[in-house]
Amino acid sequence: MSKLFPDAASALEGVLRNDMLIAAGGFGLCGIPERLLDAIRDSGVTGLTFASNNAGIDNEGIGKLLRTKQVKKMISSYVGENKEFERQFLSGELEVEFCPQGTLAERMRAGGAGIPGFYTKTGVGTQVAEGKEHKEFPDPDGVISTYILERGIFADLSIVKAWKADETGNLVFRKTARNFNLPAATCGKVCVVEVEEIVPAGALDPDQIHLPGVFVNRMILGAPYDKKIEFRTTREREAA
Repeated sequence: MSKLFPDAASALEGVLRNDMLIAAGGFGLCGIPERLLDAIRDSGVTGLTFASNNAGIDNEGIGKLLRTKQVKKMISSYVGENKEFERQFLSGELEVEFCPQGTLAERMRAGGAGIPGFYTKTGVGTQVAEGKEHKEFPDPDGVISTYILERGIFADLSIVKAWKADETGNLVFRKTARNFNLPAATCGKVCVVEVEEIVPAGALDPDQIHLPGVFVNRMILGAPYDKKIEFRTTREREAA
């Protein structure tokens, strides 16, 4: 059965509902599933929880869904570039679960591997540890240290962006986009992918495939894309 759909709206048909947990790939504005995010916004679903490294910026990425008040909670590690996020958080309109970046990636990876929880030192003694189970373990040097329990993320839907895919859904991510897209893709009950290029089955070097097609349920060709830049810094050219 073909995994390829003509557009983002059709790829998400029958999958979206209110109050669902969505794992979204991307790092800043790099490798974000922007076509799928636009389709989610246009669908009108509300009460969404997003597990994502960040919330985009104003009017880009998840920031578009914050503007339309479709997001009720963010599980994120970095949200510093979004004024609307800040406003909603400070006014109590948006629930936020801050999560250290490596822990967030591991929570997604754990969910994809069927692991309900794991212990980590990261966050011990900070607000991140509040309300979480603490347990002592010997570290590699035999020193007893405190760890906290973090829970794997089991999402209703994964939305990610890949650089290349073959017709069976095998994916290749490009550079920084691999950071969160790969673990995010594995932790959802349904994984929908947008890609820049689709090649015939067998065209990809098996050793270069980052995510096997068994994880991918649906995909779309999203190209062409405009390169988004979070901060554009320029300076006057020095005189020769």
